[in-house]
Amino acid sequence: QVQLVESGGGLVQTGGSLRLSCAASGRTFNMAWFRQAPGKARELVGYIFNGPNAYYASSVKGRFTISRDNAKNIVYLQMNSLKPEDTAVYYCAAALTPGTDYNTWGQGTQVTVSS
Repeated sequence: QVQLVESGGGLVQTGGSLRLSCAASGRTFNMAWFRQAPGKARELVGYIFNGPNAYYASSVKGRFTISRDNAKNIVYLQMNSLKPEDTAVYYCAAALTPGTDYNTWGQGTQVTVSS
């Protein structure tokens, strides 16, 4: 069973940057970042397959970058120009094989952006 462990959350001021990491204990196919703010539904931030191309939600496009190190089974979320509305618990998720859903989740890491 693959496990995911996130790290890198914290408190940052508006306009600042953070980088989240998600280490997988085994190989994965599609890796994604989600976030959930208090009182709001969980939303997809973006995802990446085994190659370099990633998809981003419109709310973060141009500010966030997802990358992965396949040799280390780590996916990163570089967050720049952070806004208070980016405050949320961020989760990484994995689809382990093609055609499967995100059925493996990390524990989440809190990101707080102060105004």
